[in-house]
Amino acid sequence: MPKFRTAIIGLGKQALDDHIPAVLKSTNVDLVAVCDTDENKLNSFETTAAKYNDFRSMMKREAPDFVIAVTPHNVYNEIIETAGDLRIHIMKEKPFAMNLAEAKKFYRISEETGIQIMTTSQRRFNPVYNSFFQLKDAIGKPLFADARYTLALKEPHKGWRGDITKAGGGCIIDMGYHMIDMFVWYLGLPSRVHAEFSKNHQGESCDVEDMATVMMSYENDLYGSLLLSRVLPPKTEHFNLLGANGRVEVQRGSIKRFDREGNETEALYRDGSWGIAAVNQVDYFCEVLRGKKENIGSPKEHLKHVSIIDACYKSKEVGCYVSPAELLREVI
Repeated sequence: MPKFRTAIIGLGKQALDDHIPAVLKSTNVDLVAVCDTDENKLNSFETTAAKYNDFRSMMKREAPDFVIAVTPHNVYNEIIETAGDLRIHIMKEKPFAMNLAEAKKFYRISEETGIQIMTTSQRRFNPVYNSFFQLKDAIGKPLFADARYTLALKEPHKGWRGDITKAGGGCIIDMGYHMIDMFVWYLGLPSRVHAEFSKNHQGESCDVEDMATVMMSYENDLYGSLLLSRVLPPKTEHFNLLGANGRVEVQRGSIKRFDREGNETEALYRDGSWGIAAVNQVDYFCEVLRGKKENIGSPKEHLKHVSIIDACYKSKEVGCYVSPAELLREVI
């Protein structure tokens, strides 16, 4: 079976740690080119692939089957426009878009040109996180979801992530996107969302949030809470779902089920599953391009994620719960 020709746009940490190793390990793709505007990064990256400092020139000259885009959030607009014009498919880092208006534009480009756009969500390709659904069935009616993703950056406001014009927001749209994906994947689109957030925990002037709490409500008396922070140690990530007959707890590398009394009844541990997930993700996208798999990271799917994020920011502005579904109806 012929391999797909792919190119990487952006040689930051995410690309170097996850996407490039996954491409090199995959048997479905060949890396034909890399691109970054930073000449130092280009020169220091050892590869036999062609090197470019402009993604437009790279995409036109190399004509890859798809690109993997790993850039600041504000750059995706031009990448997707160019890819649409050239009919080149895209696997891109989160978020899908900076806001719902931009998300609608990307959705329209995909529909009109026929290109596949898949927003990355490695947890969906990780065997630990995939085991959730089997354990969920054993805890009865879902009652409450509790999620947390925190870390402590030395300089949380430095770089493009501290610039709202480049990032679109702070911890909600950036690191929070992973947890919002888990809420959508595991529980669906919430009916109401309300967020509170704050800035400048280290006394610096900043226009993006560095700590946030998000409350969600679903139909059938299911509620959820999410805590996000760039300034709260230690680094933690978990997703808990409380049911009528117990609880399921998902963390990096492990998933556990507890009974109603809090006793652990079963568990799964998988060291090294993160690297496997990155390769699985690339291979899955190849199957999407072959027409053998559904695009679970499609624009239509990720409109939901962006509607939740927009609802978070709007709810803070208006001081009350906001319906993501209502926001979606306004743009579609």
